[in-house]
Amino acid sequence: MNHLTEESSPCLLEHKNNPADWYPWGAEPLQKAAEEDKMIIISIGYSECDLPV
Repeated sequence: MNHLTEESSPCLLEHKNNPADWYPWGAEPLQKAAEEDKMIIISIGYSECDLPV
């Protein structure tokens, strides 16, 4: 499941349908990785997202 579907950021929402288990940065993915003894891969991702000024 992709966890970006409820985000308010237009840039994150661009990726809500990607077939990856994306999480926004926060405590939940850190806790899940620790519980499952898994690495976290952090994407700074580049997307040219023009936000209204």
